[in-house]
Amino acid sequence: MISYKHEIQKSRICWAIAIILATCYLIISITPFIFMVLNSFKERFEMLTKGVFSFPETFYLDNYKEVVSGGFFRYFLNSAVVLAISLCILLFIVACAAYPLSRFRFRFAAPIFSLIVACMSIPIHITLIPVFKMSQAIGFYDRIWALIGPYVAFAIPISTFILTSFMKSIPKELEEAAEIDGCGKIKTFFKIIFPLSAPGLSTLAIYDGVNMWNEFSFAYTLTQSRENRTLPLAIWDYQGEFTMNTPMIMAVLTLSLLPMIILFIIFQDKLVKGMTAGAVKG
Repeated sequence: MISYKHEIQKSRICWAIAIILATCYLIISITPFIFMVLNSFKERFEMLTKGVFSFPETFYLDNYKEVVSGGFFRYFLNSAVVLAISLCILLFIVACAAYPLSRFRFRFAAPIFSLIVACMSIPIHITLIPVFKMSQAIGFYDRIWALIGPYVAFAIPISTFILTSFMKSIPKELEEAAEIDGCGKIKTFFKIIFPLSAPGLSTLAIYDGVNMWNEFSFAYTLTQSRENRTLPLAIWDYQGEFTMNTPMIMAVLTLSLLPMIILFIIFQDKLVKGMTAGAVKG
């Protein structure tokens, strides 16, 4: 009885500590977002006179109007197109690569997997000049299509590593049952393995999508004209144009961040499901 009470008390203390730590993490995480949103509705010098965390006297919408009228949606459309095409290509390639590495036994499986993992250590900055010259040579420089190749290429190693581990957790009995029913390897992949990998693919889509949405180096190197630039470069341009107008910059940041927040809210259950599935089965 005493031991049971001791365990109950210990559990309550652990829960209290966990709640306190989670609350502190929430405050630390949400404070920059509150700062950004509040100041985006202020006039130019209001945040300097009233305080950075004070509520705006009036919700000054001219910041957002000027950002939108300044071609913001062109940047947004470029980022959305590059993100959608890159993710579709990436997820298909990674799924096709992870399937044989996780389900087949062949001689070069381990070396190939090790090579893929080793590619994760390559910094993107040492490839900027070769990729730049290659884009010029094939006529893709200063086009949004030039970003798709580097985005996909540099996301393949970590994505293949994650999805291979996830596919290993799928029961082999399902494949054996499919073979008995007459399914070949390709049909088994598209009918069984690929659908069952949806939680892992959703996790990769969110993880890689955020990285592609915020990518700056390749976008800055491979594009030049305003009509072919993406959202991170829009923030760069607006920062140079409105250096002394901090609320305007906050408005740009808020509009750039909203799509990712909305997508995370919509697909957060798939993200958590994919992470927990890999943790439990792997």
